[in-house]
Amino acid sequence: METAGQPSGGGGGGGEDLSSLSSTPATVISRWTFTVSQRYQHLLDKTVPHVLRRWIACLVVALIYALRVYFVQGFYIITYGLGIYMLNLLIGFLSPQIDPEVLDGPTLPTRGSDEFRPFVRRLPEFKFWYSITKAFCVAFLMTFFDAFNVPVFWPILLFYWVLLFVLTMRRQIMHMIKYKYVPFSIGKQRYGKKATSTDSISLSKD
Repeated sequence: METAGQPSGGGGGGGEDLSSLSSTPATVISRWTFTVSQRYQHLLDKTVPHVLRRWIACLVVALIYALRVYFVQGFYIITYGLGIYMLNLLIGFLSPQIDPEVLDGPTLPTRGSDEFRPFVRRLPEFKFWYSITKAFCVAFLMTFFDAFNVPVFWPILLFYWVLLFVLTMRRQIMHMIKYKYVPFSIGKQRYGKKATSTDSISLSKD
């Protein structure tokens, strides 16, 4: 009888150990973090088709940051770093996923008779928007810490940024002209209802 009771007691102790491990603060925090991140990702996924609303919200966040810097009259070094970061994001948004300079295989179409290949960005539009919005939010929070308020002469920073922007965009435009690609869909040929309607008309005539 005593030997039969020992396994049951040991099994109960193991169950208590498992329950105590599952209710530890670290486990609870990890579960809560996973749930929050999962819900946050779900909300982000729901905003994907709403392009105009997302960019309006981004402009609102940027305006709030600009007003904060204007009224505080400081944190120009944060604004300069934010401008450099946004410039890098813009270059990624305008660049193809595979650089034609290092591509040995088929390149982008240069004639109308070439096979259609859609332009694939190095940085997709959603990630471009999300990175800019997150950068403005982080920069806005940094303006509440005096350690980041480094005294600088802001016209010099503005001049440096404008010069860097002009040189970078000039190089990017020359790259677009050289390899004959356009990172925007404006003015490109579309295939949709119009093509379907003309096909139906031709079939009815036959």
